[in-house]
Amino acid sequence: MIVSLLSFFFMIRHCSSLTDSRYDHQLNQSALDSWQFAGATWYGSPGGFGSDGGACGYGDAVGKPPYSSMVAAGNYNLFHSGEGCGACYQVRVDDVRASVECRPGGPDTISNAVVVERAYPWALCWHVIRIIQVKCTNNPLCSGNAVRVTIADECPGGPCVAESVHFDLSGTAFGALALPGKANQLLSAGVLQVQYIRVPCNYGGYRMAFHVDGGSTPEYFAVVVEFEYGDGDLSGIDLKQQGSSEWVPMRHSWGAVWQFNSGGGPLRAPFSLRLTSYTSHTSIVAGGVIPADWRPGVTYYA
Repeated sequence: MIVSLLSFFFMIRHCSSLTDSRYDHQLNQSALDSWQFAGATWYGSPGGFGSDGGACGYGDAVGKPPYSSMVAAGNYNLFHSGEGCGACYQVRVDDVRASVECRPGGPDTISNAVVVERAYPWALCWHVIRIIQVKCTNNPLCSGNAVRVTIADECPGGPCVAESVHFDLSGTAFGALALPGKANQLLSAGVLQVQYIRVPCNYGGYRMAFHVDGGSTPEYFAVVVEFEYGDGDLSGIDLKQQGSSEWVPMRHSWGAVWQFNSGGGPLRAPFSLRLTSYTSHTSIVAGGVIPADWRPGVTYYA
Protein backbone atom coordinates (compact mmCIF):
# COMPACT_ATOMS: atom_id res chain seq x y z
CA MET A 1 0.00 0.00 0.00
CA ILE A 2 1.42 3.38 -0.97
CA VAL A 3 0.83 6.16 1.48
CA SER A 4 0.91 9.57 -0.19
CA LEU A 5 1.88 12.48 1.96
CA LEU A 6 -0.02 15.53 0.77
CA SER A 7 0.98 17.93 3.49
CA PHE A 8 3.27 17.79 6.47
CA PHE A 9 4.30 20.79 8.49
CA PHE A 10 5.40 21.69 11.95
CA MET A 11 4.50 24.62 14.15
CA ILE A 12 5.83 25.08 17.65
CA ARG A 13 3.76 27.00 20.14
CA HIS A 14 4.00 27.77 23.81
CA CYS A 15 1.17 27.64 26.35
CA SER A 16 0.35 31.03 27.78
CA SER A 17 -2.26 32.41 30.12
CA LEU A 18 -4.93 34.33 28.28
CA THR A 19 -6.12 37.30 30.26
CA ASP A 20 -8.16 40.43 29.64
CA SER A 21 -8.54 41.01 25.90
CA ARG A 22 -5.20 39.53 24.80
CA TYR A 23 -6.02 36.04 23.54
CA ASP A 24 -3.10 34.06 22.18
CA HIS A 25 -3.60 30.60 20.78
CA GLN A 26 -3.08 27.88 23.36
CA LEU A 27 -3.75 24.19 23.34
CA ASN A 28 -1.97 21.36 25.09
CA GLN A 29 -2.05 19.04 22.11
CA SER A 30 -3.88 15.74 22.12
CA ALA A 31 -3.37 12.78 19.86
CA LEU A 32 -2.11 14.86 16.98
CA ASP A 33 0.32 11.99 16.50
CA SER A 34 -2.29 9.52 15.31
CA TRP A 35 -5.51 9.39 13.33
CA GLN A 36 -8.23 7.25 14.88
CA PHE A 37 -11.06 5.38 13.18
CA ALA A 38 -14.78 6.10 13.51
CA GLY A 39 -18.09 5.88 11.71
CA ALA A 40 -19.90 8.84 10.16
CA THR A 41 -23.44 9.58 9.02
CA TRP A 42 -25.30 12.83 8.43
CA TYR A 43 -28.58 14.38 9.57
CA GLY A 44 -30.78 17.37 8.91
CA SER A 45 -31.07 18.83 5.42
CA PRO A 46 -28.48 17.99 2.72
CA GLY A 47 -27.04 21.49 2.71
CA GLY A 48 -27.90 22.37 6.29
CA PHE A 49 -26.36 22.45 9.76
CA GLY A 50 -27.96 19.39 11.30
CA SER A 51 -30.28 20.47 14.09
CA ASP A 52 -31.54 23.97 14.89
CA GLY A 53 -30.60 24.15 18.54
CA GLY A 54 -29.00 20.86 19.42
CA ALA A 55 -27.87 19.44 22.74
CA CYS A 56 -25.12 22.04 23.15
CA GLY A 57 -27.54 24.98 23.14
CA TYR A 58 -25.91 26.90 20.29
CA GLY A 59 -29.22 27.48 18.52
CA ASP A 60 -29.04 28.76 14.96
CA ALA A 61 -25.53 30.12 15.60
CA VAL A 62 -24.17 26.91 14.04
CA GLY A 63 -25.48 28.01 10.65
CA LYS A 64 -23.57 31.30 10.84
CA PRO A 65 -19.87 32.23 10.94
CA PRO A 66 -17.59 31.06 12.38
CA TYR A 67 -19.25 27.62 12.34
CA SER A 68 -20.83 28.08 8.91
CA SER A 69 -22.68 24.73 9.25
CA MET A 70 -19.43 22.72 9.65
CA VAL A 71 -20.62 20.94 12.78
CA ALA A 72 -21.37 17.45 14.02
CA ALA A 73 -23.32 15.58 16.64
CA GLY A 74 -21.09 13.26 18.61
CA ASN A 75 -21.85 10.04 20.42
CA TYR A 76 -21.11 9.65 24.13
CA ASN A 77 -17.34 9.38 23.70
CA LEU A 78 -17.29 12.73 21.88
CA PHE A 79 -20.13 14.59 23.61
CA HIS A 80 -19.07 13.76 27.20
CA SER A 81 -22.39 14.85 28.74
CA GLY A 82 -21.99 18.30 27.20
CA GLU A 83 -18.39 18.91 28.24
CA GLY A 84 -17.29 17.91 24.74
CA CYS A 85 -19.32 20.73 23.18
CA GLY A 86 -17.06 23.02 21.18
CA ALA A 87 -14.26 20.51 20.57
CA CYS A 88 -12.83 20.54 17.05
CA TYR A 89 -11.87 17.60 14.87
CA GLN A 90 -10.67 16.93 11.38
CA VAL A 91 -12.46 14.09 9.61
CA ARG A 92 -11.51 12.34 6.38
CA VAL A 93 -12.68 9.31 4.42
CA ASP A 94 -9.82 6.86 4.12
CA ASP A 95 -8.93 3.21 4.60
CA VAL A 96 -5.19 3.78 4.77
CA ARG A 97 -3.93 2.42 8.09
CA ALA A 98 -1.36 5.08 8.80
CA SER A 99 0.08 5.74 12.22
CA VAL A 100 2.29 8.64 13.17
CA GLU A 101 4.48 8.77 16.22
CA CYS A 102 5.96 12.00 17.55
CA ARG A 103 9.50 11.33 18.71
CA PRO A 104 10.99 14.28 20.62
CA GLY A 105 14.26 15.32 19.05
CA GLY A 106 13.80 13.09 16.03
CA PRO A 107 11.76 12.86 12.82
CA ASP A 108 8.17 11.68 12.78
CA THR A 109 7.64 8.34 11.11
CA ILE A 110 4.76 6.99 9.09
CA SER A 111 4.11 3.26 8.87
CA ASN A 112 1.54 1.13 7.13
CA ALA A 113 0.71 -0.71 10.34
CA VAL A 114 -2.77 -0.61 11.82
CA VAL A 115 -3.28 2.41 14.05
CA VAL A 116 -2.80 1.62 17.72
CA GLU A 117 -5.73 2.96 19.73
CA ARG A 118 -4.52 4.80 22.80
CA ALA A 119 -5.64 7.47 25.20
CA TYR A 120 -4.79 11.06 24.46
CA PRO A 121 -1.31 11.66 25.95
CA TRP A 122 -1.74 15.32 26.88
CA ALA A 123 1.62 16.96 26.49
CA LEU A 124 3.58 19.57 28.38
CA CYS A 125 3.42 23.24 27.47
CA TRP A 126 5.82 23.02 24.53
CA HIS A 127 4.46 20.93 21.75
CA VAL A 128 4.63 20.30 18.03
CA ILE A 129 1.56 20.62 15.87
CA ARG A 130 1.58 18.48 12.75
CA ILE A 131 -1.06 17.94 10.11
CA ILE A 132 -0.79 14.95 7.80
CA GLN A 133 -3.02 14.32 4.82
CA VAL A 134 -3.33 10.98 3.02
CA LYS A 135 -5.18 10.25 -0.22
CA CYS A 136 -8.65 8.82 -0.06
CA THR A 137 -8.70 5.28 -1.44
CA ASN A 138 -11.84 3.48 -0.29
CA ASN A 139 -14.62 5.52 -1.89
CA PRO A 140 -14.51 6.90 -5.44
CA LEU A 141 -16.77 9.79 -4.43
CA CYS A 142 -14.55 11.21 -1.71
CA SER A 143 -11.95 13.88 -2.29
CA GLY A 144 -9.36 12.73 0.23
CA ASN A 145 -9.42 16.14 1.89
CA ALA A 146 -10.10 16.37 5.61
CA VAL A 147 -12.90 18.63 6.83
CA ARG A 148 -12.86 20.41 10.18
CA VAL A 149 -15.97 20.18 12.34
CA THR A 150 -17.02 21.27 15.81
CA ILE A 151 -19.09 19.16 18.20
CA ALA A 152 -22.39 21.03 18.52
CA ASP A 153 -24.92 18.32 19.31
CA GLU A 154 -25.35 14.81 20.69
CA CYS A 155 -26.17 11.66 18.75
CA PRO A 156 -27.62 9.28 21.37
CA GLY A 157 -29.02 6.44 19.28
CA GLY A 158 -28.94 4.44 16.05
CA PRO A 159 -25.49 3.92 14.53
CA CYS A 160 -24.03 6.29 17.12
CA VAL A 161 -24.32 3.64 19.85
CA ALA A 162 -23.06 0.83 17.62
CA GLU A 163 -19.53 2.25 17.43
CA SER A 164 -17.14 3.50 20.09
CA VAL A 165 -16.76 6.78 18.20
CA HIS A 166 -19.29 8.12 15.72
CA PHE A 167 -19.81 11.50 14.07
CA ASP A 168 -23.30 12.43 12.86
CA LEU A 169 -22.24 15.26 10.57
CA SER A 170 -24.32 18.10 9.26
CA GLY A 171 -25.32 17.67 5.63
CA THR A 172 -22.90 20.45 4.73
CA ALA A 173 -19.94 18.81 6.47
CA PHE A 174 -20.72 15.34 5.09
CA GLY A 175 -21.01 16.69 1.56
CA ALA A 176 -17.70 18.52 1.97
CA LEU A 177 -15.95 15.13 2.05
CA ALA A 178 -16.95 14.53 -1.57
CA LEU A 179 -15.30 15.35 -4.85
CA PRO A 180 -16.58 18.56 -6.49
CA GLY A 181 -20.08 17.96 -7.80
CA LYS A 182 -20.42 14.58 -6.03
CA ALA A 183 -21.87 15.69 -2.68
CA ASN A 184 -25.41 14.49 -3.39
CA GLN A 185 -24.12 11.05 -4.40
CA LEU A 186 -21.97 10.74 -1.28
CA LEU A 187 -24.97 11.66 0.86
CA SER A 188 -26.53 8.39 -0.30
CA ALA A 189 -23.55 6.29 0.79
CA GLY A 190 -24.95 5.40 4.24
CA VAL A 191 -22.46 4.91 7.07
CA LEU A 192 -18.93 5.89 6.08
CA GLN A 193 -15.79 4.64 7.76
CA VAL A 194 -13.69 7.70 8.47
CA GLN A 195 -10.57 8.76 10.28
CA TYR A 196 -10.54 11.66 12.71
CA ILE A 197 -8.03 13.64 14.70
CA ARG A 198 -8.40 16.27 17.41
CA VAL A 199 -7.21 19.72 16.31
CA PRO A 200 -7.12 23.21 17.84
CA CYS A 201 -10.22 25.32 17.30
CA ASN A 202 -9.32 28.24 15.07
CA TYR A 203 -12.08 30.59 13.94
CA GLY A 204 -9.98 33.21 12.20
CA GLY A 205 -10.60 36.59 13.79
CA TYR A 206 -13.04 35.16 16.32
CA ARG A 207 -11.76 34.27 19.81
CA MET A 208 -14.61 33.58 22.24
CA ALA A 209 -18.33 34.23 22.32
CA PHE A 210 -20.73 34.26 25.29
CA HIS A 211 -24.46 34.31 24.63
CA VAL A 212 -26.45 35.42 27.67
CA ASP A 213 -29.44 33.16 28.18
CA GLY A 214 -32.81 34.82 27.71
CA GLY A 215 -33.92 33.77 31.19
CA SER A 216 -31.14 35.66 32.97
CA THR A 217 -32.14 38.24 35.61
CA PRO A 218 -30.23 40.64 37.90
CA GLU A 219 -29.97 37.78 40.44
CA TYR A 220 -29.54 34.86 38.01
CA PHE A 221 -26.99 34.69 35.20
CA ALA A 222 -26.77 31.93 32.58
CA VAL A 223 -24.52 31.89 29.55
CA VAL A 224 -23.88 29.70 26.52
CA VAL A 225 -20.22 29.54 25.54
CA GLU A 226 -20.85 29.52 21.81
CA PHE A 227 -17.21 29.00 20.90
CA GLU A 228 -13.76 29.11 22.40
CA TYR A 229 -10.43 29.40 20.63
CA GLY A 230 -7.93 26.60 21.32
CA ASP A 231 -9.17 23.52 23.18
CA GLY A 232 -12.83 24.42 22.59
CA ASP A 233 -14.28 22.14 25.27
CA LEU A 234 -14.99 23.01 28.90
CA SER A 235 -14.95 21.33 32.30
CA GLY A 236 -15.73 24.43 34.33
CA ILE A 237 -16.42 28.18 34.36
CA ASP A 238 -15.82 30.54 37.27
CA LEU A 239 -17.37 34.00 37.58
CA LYS A 240 -15.90 37.08 39.26
CA GLN A 241 -18.09 40.08 39.99
CA GLN A 242 -17.13 43.73 39.90
CA GLY A 243 -15.19 44.77 43.01
CA SER A 244 -14.51 41.19 44.11
CA SER A 245 -11.33 39.13 44.04
CA GLU A 246 -13.19 35.84 44.50
CA TRP A 247 -13.78 33.40 41.67
CA VAL A 248 -17.07 31.56 42.18
CA PRO A 249 -17.81 28.36 40.20
CA MET A 250 -20.78 28.39 37.87
CA ARG A 251 -22.98 25.29 37.62
CA HIS A 252 -23.08 23.24 34.45
CA SER A 253 -26.72 23.27 33.41
CA TRP A 254 -26.67 21.33 30.12
CA GLY A 255 -24.70 21.27 26.87
CA ALA A 256 -22.60 24.43 26.75
CA VAL A 257 -24.91 26.30 29.17
CA TRP A 258 -23.51 27.42 32.54
CA GLN A 259 -25.42 29.27 35.27
CA PHE A 260 -24.94 31.16 38.52
CA ASN A 261 -27.55 32.20 41.09
CA SER A 262 -26.67 34.91 43.59
CA GLY A 263 -29.05 33.41 46.13
CA GLY A 264 -30.18 36.86 47.17
CA GLY A 265 -29.22 40.34 46.00
CA PRO A 266 -28.38 41.47 42.47
CA LEU A 267 -25.14 40.45 40.82
CA ARG A 268 -22.50 43.12 40.28
CA ALA A 269 -21.40 43.49 36.67
CA PRO A 270 -19.17 43.66 34.73
CA PHE A 271 -18.34 39.99 35.07
CA SER A 272 -15.06 38.26 34.32
CA LEU A 273 -15.23 34.61 33.29
CA ARG A 274 -12.52 31.99 33.78
CA LEU A 275 -12.82 28.98 31.50
CA THR A 276 -11.13 25.65 32.26
CA SER A 277 -10.56 23.17 29.45
CA TYR A 278 -12.02 19.67 29.71
CA THR A 279 -9.08 18.40 27.68
CA SER A 280 -5.91 20.04 28.99
CA HIS A 281 -7.26 21.49 32.26
CA THR A 282 -5.66 24.84 31.44
CA SER A 283 -7.60 28.04 32.14
CA ILE A 284 -8.12 31.28 30.28
CA VAL A 285 -9.64 34.47 31.65
CA ALA A 286 -11.99 36.79 29.78
CA GLY A 287 -11.68 39.90 31.90
CA GLY A 288 -14.82 42.06 32.10
CA VAL A 289 -16.30 40.32 29.08
CA ILE A 290 -19.90 40.72 30.32
CA PRO A 291 -20.42 44.52 30.63
CA ALA A 292 -22.26 46.42 33.34
CA ASP A 293 -25.22 47.01 31.02
CA TRP A 294 -25.52 43.38 29.87
CA ARG A 295 -28.86 42.23 28.50
CA PRO A 296 -30.43 38.76 28.12
CA GLY A 297 -30.30 37.39 24.60
CA VAL A 298 -27.17 39.33 23.63
CA THR A 299 -23.85 37.73 22.58
CA TYR A 300 -20.61 39.25 23.89
CA TYR A 301 -17.25 38.63 22.26
CA ALA A 302 -13.73 38.54 23.63
